[in-house]
Amino acid sequence: MTKRENTRQIQAAGLKIGGGAAVSVQSMCNTKTWDVEATVAQIKALRAAGCDLVRLAVPDLRSAQAISAIKEQVDVPLVADIHFDYRLALECAARGIDKIRINPGNIGGEDRVEAVARACRERGIPIRIGVNAGSLEKRLLEKYGHPCPEAMVDSARDHAALLEKFGFEDICLSMKASSVPLTIAAYRLAAETFPYPLHLGVTETGTEWFGTIQSAVGIGTLLSEGIGDTVRVSLTADPVKEVTAGIAILKAAGLRPGGVRFVSCPTCGRTEIDLIGLANQVESRVKNIDRDITVAVMGCAVNGPGEAREADYGVAGGKGKGLLFKKGQVLGTFPYERLCDALLELIEKDGGK
Repeated sequence: MTKRENTRQIQAAGLKIGGGAAVSVQSMCNTKTWDVEATVAQIKALRAAGCDLVRLAVPDLRSAQAISAIKEQVDVPLVADIHFDYRLALECAARGIDKIRINPGNIGGEDRVEAVARACRERGIPIRIGVNAGSLEKRLLEKYGHPCPEAMVDSARDHAALLEKFGFEDICLSMKASSVPLTIAAYRLAAETFPYPLHLGVTETGTEWFGTIQSAVGIGTLLSEGIGDTVRVSLTADPVKEVTAGIAILKAAGLRPGGVRFVSCPTCGRTEIDLIGLANQVESRVKNIDRDITVAVMGCAVNGPGEAREADYGVAGGKGKGLLFKKGQVLGTFPYERLCDALLELIEKDGGK
């Protein structure tokens, strides 16, 4: 069994996390949560992109009070992101939030921790404890000298112990760092230490391109080792980009079936068509097809069909023209300008076949 299958299972409004459940994709709104109209619009855009769980910043009371109105208009589980003020957690719980992200050790005395634990337990609301290498407790930095996996796991252990003291175990953990190697090492240690499901992510990764690369390496490595139950790709970009990147990472790791798997070969000196342009055109047109198929764009008419014989559909370029093939069988030759249309027509003609 993988580590994923061995974790406890929690639920956020019916969405199962851990215990072998499908790995879910999260993102976070960048709207002001008190702006209900803008927040609802962004949640719906994230949902349409395939997001399974959406986090909302709750820095103040009016943001917490907006949860009721937001919940009425969306059908995706919502997470309240709360720092320090336990009263905001209680307000969100009362207004129907589905999950809370808060660190119990940062909200004051144990009576406050108990109040949050009780409110969440009564309503079936899980809590994510978010450990970040950049904000470790001073005593841990003094003990270890610098952020390290052991310090991060110690921090998570201390936070979790506060909830466990009051009989609360619907816990999810995250162990994020801006360093990919540190992130990987921290999650590996956490997977060996805790029974709780793990929320994967590399924090502060940067803009869309660089951040996606870092996230793919960090998250993808852990997923391939059986570690991780839900993921967020953190990008300095439109949150929808986080969702598409997260889904792509899950597909690459073999954990998200369905939809088109697109493959294309690199360019080389044998290429005699605009392979880059053709690949971009085909990828753009097949990305929203809801079928579990593989589509290939190859640059060489000699080797293309053979190299992509596992693909369901594909095209392979020649000199100003190309071959259309299905499961390695050549169906015809078309001029370059017609290749993409011919491919899409074949896919649409087959429908669900």
